[in-house]
Formats: sequence, structure tokens, C-alpha cells
Amino acid sequence: MNLLEKLKETAVSVLPVMCIVLLLGFTVAKLPGLMLGRFVIGGIFLIIGLTVFLAGVDLGIQPMGERIGAGLTKKRNLTLLLLSAFIIGFLVTVAEPDIQVFGSQVCSVFPAVKKTVLVFVIAGGVGIFLLLGLLRSVLNLSVKISFLVLYILLFLLVIFVPEGFIGVAFDSGGATTGPMTVPFILALGLGVSSVREEDRESFGLTGVTSVGPVMAVLIYSLFMASVCSNGQDAALVESETVQGAAAIVVEGGLFTSFGEVFHPVMKESFLSILPLVFLFAVFQISLLRMTARQVTRMVVGLVYSFLGLFIFLVGVNGGFMQTGRALGLILGQKAFELGGFWFVLLIVTGLGLGAIVVCAEPAVWVLTEQVESVSGGTIKRKLLLVFLSVGAAVAIGFAMVRAVCGFSLKWILIPGYAISLILMIFSPSMFTGIAFDSGGVASGPITSTFVLSFALGAAGCQSSGSNDVFGVIALVAMTPLIAIQILGIIYKMKTRMKTDSKKTEVS
Repeated sequence: MNLLEKLKETAVSVLPVMCIVLLLGFTVAKLPGLMLGRFVIGGIFLIIGLTVFLAGVDLGIQPMGERIGAGLTKKRNLTLLLLSAFIIGFLVTVAEPDIQVFGSQVCSVFPAVKKTVLVFVIAGGVGIFLLLGLLRSVLNLSVKISFLVLYILLFLLVIFVPEGFIGVAFDSGGATTGPMTVPFILALGLGVSSVREEDRESFGLTGVTSVGPVMAVLIYSLFMASVCSNGQDAALVESETVQGAAAIVVEGGLFTSFGEVFHPVMKESFLSILPLVFLFAVFQISLLRMTARQVTRMVVGLVYSFLGLFIFLVGVNGGFMQTGRALGLILGQKAFELGGFWFVLLIVTGLGLGAIVVCAEPAVWVLTEQVESVSGGTIKRKLLLVFLSVGAAVAIGFAMVRAVCGFSLKWILIPGYAISLILMIFSPSMFTGIAFDSGGVASGPITSTFVLSFALGAAGCQSSGSNDVFGVIALVAMTPLIAIQILGIIYKMKTRMKTDSKKTEVS
């Protein structure tokens, strides 16, 4: 574990975001100095928190997940493995901070939806599909065929779902893959696959799991059809957006906002780590029986993860979130009132932030590090980050255009996923698994904060009342499926060219 190296990596990812926001905040979209000061402090917290969190993942979460997955597989008890997978998926998802925030956002737009019920529906979907994902790995089913069947079923279901809830359903798939859920699921899949000596088949588990909440929420929406109409509620969001941009008021001192979120974030972080502590205790007693030294290492890793997540969330909620939302509101209102240059600036800013912000996601770092490790260094982390950044940038660009034009989310999602499924024919299986995993991890807390902020701002750009803010996270989750599989095709072509070249030299 090299803390200095991790600090350097996270700083390189976050600092460009801060530079863009500060440049805009001091020039064309002027923000209060106090808000920008909090943003800088929040950014520093974010860098430190992310560094400590990733160190905790290396020490505790990832080894624990791998040991549990391998231990359950060695028991040769399929029922025990699948039951454990469901319980793990359900508990970790209920405690995921992103899900709690997402549930509140949905209820603010659809008041008839009960937050507790929605969270349990999402968690149930994660648990069931984590079960199915591990079953696929154990039975050695093709990852490509699995995704093909799942997404055909998913889009057949979309036909019957109210328009206003499609975005909510697809956003829920991205919201589930937060900083606590992803590292554990990735490690669990790697642990199960390692027993079968097929590490590369571990990729795809997060992608399969992400389908679960989408399908669960789509089914739930069929029973909530009367409250899923997006017209009036979206108009309300739009109205609030335009009014909110008119006057951004910042009260208190420089550190006031951080003090206000201290206790709620402490509670969120504790509840996020608690299920993992519980699972570790149960499996240590019943299955793992690690040595005292191994247990100490795990405990230290969990403490690091808790502290890192706490510092990270304090930074996001105390300074990053408010500034991102304010910037989106100002640019959105100016685009709505003046159009032209401001509309272009809104889209360009969205593209720039999308390209950079995805690299600051904790889950993205965990995934790319694991891919580089499992591939023996043949698939470089930096290359994956480039393709993920391009995908996220394109997604937010589409989201801005949709926010202004107000067309249906189906017109992007259906062609996008169709292209993803077609690319599976040509892309290597490992890259297909990585791509669908990447779709989940790209839409974490930082991405969601800025993306939703810009979506709320851009929602004021059209006045028909037909637009809604949900679906933006879904677009961020979709584009990596295309980008990473294209990378896989390029990788396959280069590998084939090298092989042909060696054969030529030998002959």
C-alpha cells in the first residue's frame, strides 16, 4: 500500500474538476467567493478521503470479499452460496449512501412513492441479481449470452412502463453501484472465479447486478402507474430550477456547511460500513477462521475505509455539491433566457466535467486497478480511464441536449443498448464483462452530484413541462458499454496483428 502514490493519483483526477469550476465561477458564471472557498476546502477533503478510502479497500474490503467468495465456493454448497449472495446484496445496498440520497430525490418528484419501499425494492433487485450473477459464474455461462437475454427482457418490460418512471428505473441501476457496494461485489466475484481458476470471468458480476434494480423498479412502477406521469412533476422541478438560479444565497462562515453535514455524514458512513463489519464477523466465525494477523489487517482496512468515506462525503456534501448545483443553475438559466453561446457553453461544460469527473469516482479506481491486476498489466488503467472519460463526456452531452429539446429517454437508451449488444459479437468476453461493470461504477457519488446539478439547471431551458431530470445517470451508465467494448475490439485487432507478425517472422 503506497499512500503517497494513491494521493498523487486522486489529486490528478480531482484537481482538473476544481480548475474548471473555479475558472467558470470567477468569470462567466460568477459564484459567491464564500461558496468557491468552501468548494476548494471540499475538494481537499475529497482528495484526502478518496486516498484513505482506496487504501482501506486494498487492506480490508477487497481481501474480505475474495476470501468470502472463495470460501463459499469451496464449500460446494450452491444453496449456501446463493442465499449468502442475496443477503449480502440486500444488506449492503440498503446501507449504501447513494441509494438513500436517490430515494429522497425520487420522492421529491413523485410524492406518492414511499422512500422505504423504493429502497427495499432496489435492494431486493440487487440481491436477486447478485445471486444470478454468481450462479452464472459457477455454471460457467457465457457473459455475452447472459447480458443479451437480460437486456432483451429489460426492454420488453420498458414497453409497458409509464414514460416518467423509465429514467428513475435506469438511474437506480447506477445509484446502487456506490463506494461500498462495488468493491465488495467485485472482490466477491473474483473470489468465486479464482476457485475455478478463471479470474477473467469474474468481470461482469457488477454489470449483471446493476440490471436487478432497474428491472425491480420497472416492475414496481407498473403498480404505481397513477403517480408515474412526468408532466406536472417535471414542470415543478423546472420551475424550481429557474427560480433557484435567480438568487444564490450563501450564509454562515467558511466551515459552516462542513459542520452542518458532520453528524449526518458520520451516520451515513457508519451505516455503510456496518453491514460489512457484520458480514466479516459472521463469516470469520463460521467460514474463514483467519489468523489474528489477518483479522487485524482486515479491521485496519475497514477502519481506513470508514474514515476515508467519511472525509470524502464531508467534502462532497459540505462544498462540492452546493457549488456544482449552483454552477448548473446559473448556466442553465442563462441558456434558457439567452440561448446561443450560453447553450453551447452549457453543453461544452458538461462535456468537460463528464470527461474528468468520472475519474474521481472511488468505484472506478477500484475496478480499473482490479482489471490491470487480473490482466497482468496488459490492460492499462490509464487507457481504461480515457475510454471511460470519453463515454461519460458523451453521455452528459446527450443529457444536455435532451434537457433542452425534451425528447424521450427511449430515443437514446434503446439505440445505445442495441449498439452495445451488437458490439458483444466482436469484442472479447473479458472486455464485455469489464464494459458492463464500468457502466455501473461510472455513475457514483461525484458523477451524480455534478450530472444532476447540470440536469437541474438545464431543465429550465425548455418550457413545455415535458422534461424530467431522471435518466441522466442512466446515460452515464450506458456509454461505457460502448466505449470499453470498442477498446476490446481494438485490443483484439492489435493482438491478432502481433500474432500474425510473429508467424510471418517464423516462416
